Formats: sequence, structure tokens, C-alpha cells
Amino acid sequence: MPLSAIIAAFTVFVAVIILALASHAGATNDVRSSGGHLITIHDGSKQIVISTRAATVGDALKEADVVVDKSDSVEPAVSEKIVASEYQVNIYRARPVIIVDGATKQKIITPFQTASQIAASAGIALYDEDRTTLARTDNIVSEGAGLQLTIDRATPFTLVLYGQTTTVRTQGETVGAMLKEKGIKLSRDDRVSLDQSTKITEGMSVRVWREGKQTITAEESVDFPVEKVQDGDQEIGYHAIKTAGEKGTRNVTYEVVIQDGQEVGRTEIASLTTKEPKKQVEIIGAKLKTFGGTCSEWISAAGISDAGSASELIRRESGCNPYSVNASSGACGVGQALPCGKTGCLMGDGACQTLWMNQYVLGRYGSWSAALSHSYANGWY
Repeated sequence: MPLSAIIAAFTVFVAVIILALASHAGATNDVRSSGGHLITIHDGSKQIVISTRAATVGDALKEADVVVDKSDSVEPAVSEKIVASEYQVNIYRARPVIIVDGATKQKIITPFQTASQIAASAGIALYDEDRTTLARTDNIVSEGAGLQLTIDRATPFTLVLYGQTTTVRTQGETVGAMLKEKGIKLSRDDRVSLDQSTKITEGMSVRVWREGKQTITAEESVDFPVEKVQDGDQEIGYHAIKTAGEKGTRNVTYEVVIQDGQEVGRTEIASLTTKEPKKQVEIIGAKLKTFGGTCSEWISAAGISDAGSASELIRRESGCNPYSVNASSGACGVGQALPCGKTGCLMGDGACQTLWMNQYVLGRYGSWSAALSHSYANGWY
């Protein structure tokens, strides 16, 4: 072929390309000037270009006679409003995928393309250590799907690493392979609870520690302070939480001593509060409960025949005050019972306290006069 013919053919080819580009630019400009939108739809191997005034991507697809199933995925979403002059719309058609997760096998319909997206759409949790393989199935006829996702699960086990206990997963078959996978490099003083050739099994525990003196940092909770506010409108015994407290946290550095894998000493050397605790406010009743009655009435109600001895002994013990509390011993009530709760009576309930005192006096001394004599001689009864 003469050189001139080759040059002429090349010139024509270039001109066609320039005209095509100019035509596209002109079409785009025409779309912009007319207020329309240029939409390019990518549907598998098909590509459709339309000019539209549709309000949403879904409306544009209907205008282009592109049917989308509810299982399909569209980017941008069909609900997205069209505001720009040009759009690239990608349609990912849902198709059957077989998921093999150990002994479990299921088939789902999904439009997603990656292993993590497919697993998530099936409600399957994947861990960072798990391995996935996405490939064509060998037998479409028997499986009924052309794609298979295979999940190779990592083995979960407990790792105690320098005092910190966590549940981790590994693809390593042995303890040594696991340590290498996790980037754990053992120093001269480090020890492992199992031989590195030991096979990793689900639920097993592997402990790594360092012999001798070392420092560790741990996060600990900080108890919240409690403020008790007395409320004179509420009776004694009332208790309510006005503002709930919240525990704080702190990072504590300890110097610990390890011998044969066991901690034999620990000293706190530094502490940093990372979250201040929130104070709890509690309302405490301070109003004395009124039971009524007088000392003589309580003695009579208790069936005490020796009222004279009873009145004198009660006067010596409490002054007939049902709210009386001994500051040093904690004995309380009419009869100064110790411990206070042994009467089973409420503070202020003189009738109940006197009835208990009568039972105590008769059971221990046989009579009120004998109890009073003991009180005169010893200062107590």
C-alpha cells in the first residue's frame, strides 16, 4: 500500500475520533443547556445512555426500561435524587451463592461481590483471622449456583499474655505457629505454658509470662463516692437514690515479681485516672416515726406486774427514750438492746421494745426486781 494511502487513512481515523468526541461534548452541553441529565447505566455487559429529566435514579431506570429486582443492588441507590448533569449508574444483579461455613452449607441470593459483603448479607460474622475463598462451583447443575464462598474458620482459644487474658483466634496449627502469626517474640526470660509443637485446639489456654521483676499496666475501675442527704420529710428507714453514680476507670502500672509463672509480689508505681467517677446522691429519711404512748402505757401493754421496778430500770437504761442510742456501744432503744437489731423492733417503737425487754428480763433474771438489783450492783443488767 502506498505511503500516501496509509497517511490518508490515518487522517480519516483521527478525524472520526475528534468528531465523536465533539459530538459527545456537544450532546452533554445540549443536555446541560436543556436542564436534562445524562445517565449512563452499566448493567452487566450492557451499557445504556439516556438523557432524562427524571427526579430519581429509580425513575431514570424505569424510563430506560431497565427492570431492577428488590434483591439487586444499585449504585447510586434508586431513591437518590438526580441533581448533577451526568451520572454513572451501576447495577449489580442478585445471583445465587453457596456459602460453606465448616459443616454448614446454605444458598442465598445476593448482589454483593466481595466475601465480606456476601457473608454479612447472610448474617454470618467473619473474624479478621478467618480466611475466605470465592470461586466458581464445579457443578452448577447439582448446586444450582455458579458461585461458592468457602469460609476457613480460625481456631478460638484463650491467650494469657503477660497477665492479660483475651480470647483470640488463629490459623496457626501449633503454639509456635500461633506465636509467629501474632508477632509474639519471646525474650530470654519469657516462658510458655505449652511446648511450641503443641497443636492448637478450640477452647485451650496458652499462657505466656516473663520470669523475674517486670512492670505491667492494667485498666481498673474506680468506685464512685456516695453523698447521703438527710430528708426531714421522710421517716427514718427511708432510702432512695436521687442520682445514680458511675464508676470511673484508671490505668495502673504495677511492678510485679513472677516466679515459675506465678505472681509472688505486686507494687503499684503509677496511676492515671482516665475517667472520673460520678458521685451518687442518696436520700436518707431523717424524720422520727411517731408510735405514740407513754412509758407507763408500754409497761402495762407488756403485761409487767412489777411496774415500779420496770419503770426504774428503764429510767436508768434509756430515760424511757425509744430513740436512744449509746454512743460508745451502739446499744439502743428503751431497754438498750445490744446489738440493736436483736429486738426486731423499729426505732421509736417503745411498746415493742418494752415487750422485748420484759421477755429478756424474765428469761435472764426471773423478775424485774432481780434485774434492777443487778443494775444497782454492776451498772448494767
